[in-house]
Amino acid sequence: MMKYRTLGRTGLKVSPLCLGTMQFGWTADEPVSQRILSAACEAGVNFIDTADIYSRWADGNPGGVAEQIVGRWLKGSGVPREKLVIATKLRGNMGEGPDHEGLSRAHILKAVEASLRRLQIETIDLYQAHWPDEAVPIEETLRAFDDLVKQGKVCFIGASNYATWQLMQALWDSDKYNLARFDCLQPHYNLVHRAEFEAELAAVCRTYELGVIPYSPLAGGFLTGKYRRNRQTHSARLGGVKRYFNDRNWDLLERMDGMAKEKGATLSQIALAWLLADPLITSLIIGANSLDQLKENLGALAISLSAEEKAVLDKATAWKVENEE
Repeated sequence: MMKYRTLGRTGLKVSPLCLGTMQFGWTADEPVSQRILSAACEAGVNFIDTADIYSRWADGNPGGVAEQIVGRWLKGSGVPREKLVIATKLRGNMGEGPDHEGLSRAHILKAVEASLRRLQIETIDLYQAHWPDEAVPIEETLRAFDDLVKQGKVCFIGASNYATWQLMQALWDSDKYNLARFDCLQPHYNLVHRAEFEAELAAVCRTYELGVIPYSPLAGGFLTGKYRRNRQTHSARLGGVKRYFNDRNWDLLERMDGMAKEKGATLSQIALAWLLADPLITSLIIGANSLDQLKENLGALAISLSAEEKAVLDKATAWKVENEE
């Protein structure tokens, strides 16, 4: 049975795995995407994360496609809307002209209506700033979000890819002006990419009770074991993964191999279990191009790491040297 977790200090109860949709309409066509959505829902996943720009970077994709696929699935699946937590994001360019991107009031008010229309829903459960907009005062952004909450178009707001100082500035302004505040953070965080979140952001989330929903928990596929030492690999995503190609991380994969064999698990499941073992983590955003990938990721929920096993992985990927007595 799925054990749900509370998203930060909100009343939202979400599954520990969140279905990401970046692949929808890009590396997974609509029929496959809809089957993945249905299978995830049947397994107890109630948390779906998308973004308006998914996947505008692909040839022939104008953006908004993933939201449309989710919306059509919602309309035809028969799954009650109230059983799902729907999250989406805005910030990226969605058209021609200066007001088609960013976190200005003008763009936010247009973007939310477009997302609601594509998703075919009346309220977005979690509306997130995809990344900061240094050209717009944070107060303007927060006041626009606050209005959307008061209007019932959005329940809660969150941030993604914010630096510590930017997140703190937003929390301070929300407190100062009595505005809706970011109740969760979507950081880039995984076993081989730890410092960005752990250095300071983790403490902010813990102190101010923000939910944490990491993206790229498998490091773009590196932690699946598809890339190996001294093995040539061809992949469309290889460019972003090559940063992890070093002896330390190759050694990590070999250590994880032994752990996975002992538990009858896969490397992916061990990597996800490491994140899920941290009580600060609310839900992991997982993507899937196929039902098999989804099934493997869901299998991580049945894997538990002992304190000793987690400590082994912590030490293997530690990013700072502890002070010696």
